[in-house]
Amino acid sequence: MKKALLLLTVIGWTGLSACQDNDDPMTPTTYRTLDGKAPLIIAHRGASGLRPEHTLESYQLAIDQGADFIESDVVLTKDQVLVCRHEPMLSGTTNVAQLPQFASRKTTKVVDGVAYNDWFVSDFTLAEIKTLRAVQAMADRSQQYNGQFLIPTFQEVIDLAKAQTTAKGRVIGVYPETKHPTFHEALGLPITDKLLEILTQAGWNSKEAPVYVQSFEVGNLRALHLKSPLKLIQLLDADDVDASGNLVMKAPYAQPYDFVVAGDARTFLDLTTDAGLDFIKTYAVGIGPWKPYIQPYTTDKKLPATTLIERAHQRGLAVHAYTFRDESRYLLKDYDNDPQAEYKNFYSLGLDGVFTDYTATAIAAKNNL
Repeated sequence: MKKALLLLTVIGWTGLSACQDNDDPMTPTTYRTLDGKAPLIIAHRGASGLRPEHTLESYQLAIDQGADFIESDVVLTKDQVLVCRHEPMLSGTTNVAQLPQFASRKTTKVVDGVAYNDWFVSDFTLAEIKTLRAVQAMADRSQQYNGQFLIPTFQEVIDLAKAQTTAKGRVIGVYPETKHPTFHEALGLPITDKLLEILTQAGWNSKEAPVYVQSFEVGNLRALHLKSPLKLIQLLDADDVDASGNLVMKAPYAQPYDFVVAGDARTFLDLTTDAGLDFIKTYAVGIGPWKPYIQPYTTDKKLPATTLIERAHQRGLAVHAYTFRDESRYLLKDYDNDPQAEYKNFYSLGLDGVFTDYTATAIAAKNNL
């Protein structure tokens, strides 16, 4: 990317400034982002490439490495406390299966049309959740911290972000995702209302708050938009990419699940059309697409980039893409086994933010543009 006049990002949240620039303050970079500022570094489940995901230790490491936002997936306990887990199911990210006192809690529930035989957060009180310990979800990542870290509440994440904003002298934002709202609501668990309640109590129910709220469903975001000025992001999913580089729309990843329930035939791909983006603009400030919506590929070779970022920007919508990872198995051959090359490609396209498992790599790539 061409070097040009210095652009410093100054964020006024909570009265502190956060300056984002490259390695050499005398050799600045321009950005093709919506606001012309440096792309946001969003720590996906914390520093989840290096620590068990959604733990205070994972979030803290990401903050130490320079993340702008820490991303938390939130689910509700039986006693209606928001805790941070990637899914309502517990076995993949905790030691629950090894605890005999909870053996009888294993059950089958249907989430977004798929039956899972597992342990569910909604069947546990917060006190019981606090007896579990987190484990690394991916087998090819370090398992050395398994069983060491607690499951945090979302309130604890807010407290961490506020404390670290003061300690670091820069704003640390939070980026919660309401997981499977339709599933929760069917159980009588008002996940969206609880999220709004806790953000309001934190003094963060405003457009200026260091908060983005994201969801793969649409109805809960539209409901939030009617109640709150919070910044909302519509996530966009797909099942896979076919041999020709086309996105595969296959259940349960083809549609927002509330669309399925309502009989709305629109897919996530439909939401990326001009009409779809115009619809999203009525309630959200941006989109969170899976990377191939922006940079398609066939097998492992890049195809020409799509116009999604450009068309979103024309409508004033920011674009935060997921998920960036360092491991070779996630990288196309075009990137020559260099994860920074992937970030630089997306930065050059004008991406406004990256969801990353490796905060340090995302920042290094931004600093080396």
